[in-house]
Amino acid sequence: MSISGRVLALAAVLMLLAIPVQEVRAATAAEINLKVDEALARFKKESAVAESVLAASKGVLVFPNVIKAGIGIGGEFGEGALRIGGETVEYYTTAAASIGFQLGAQSKAVFLVFMQAEALENFRASSGWKAGVDGSVALINIGAGASFDTTQIEEPIVGFVMTNAGLMYNATLEGSKYTKVVR
Repeated sequence: MSISGRVLALAAVLMLLAIPVQEVRAATAAEINLKVDEALARFKKESAVAESVLAASKGVLVFPNVIKAGIGIGGEFGEGALRIGGETVEYYTTAAASIGFQLGAQSKAVFLVFMQAEALENFRASSGWKAGVDGSVALINIGAGASFDTTQIEEPIVGFVMTNAGLMYNATLEGSKYTKVVR
């Protein structure tokens, strides 16, 4: 292995070691629900459009803590819950792998908001739904100064990403796989 390859490998290991490591186990339903409640409260507090988008939705899939890390090759994983009418109806995991220009580690909250009943039904009927393959997700930019109206939404599924901590170049939901799990 060349010197630059060794340096890159060492940097990858050091970066991964710098990520706060949680106990490697699946969260309980109660733990997931608590984190989803906290993420939704933060979303509503930090986004002026959250209340109106959620009120117009047919359901929302919330991943309160998706961990993503990568140096050239990256991966991400998170656990979450699907809420319909404010109640948790199912639990899901999300996972993705990627190759390309990426550097860093990140913890983010992901919200997939189903604006059409058919999109929600198709998602729930799938055994493993992949963004960009089984359906597209329109990422909504709600940054400072952005104006937004729920009547502007024409996509069946819209996504919002809120950074929890860290810095990562290359934010996308394309290729993320969502899988229903039994709790």
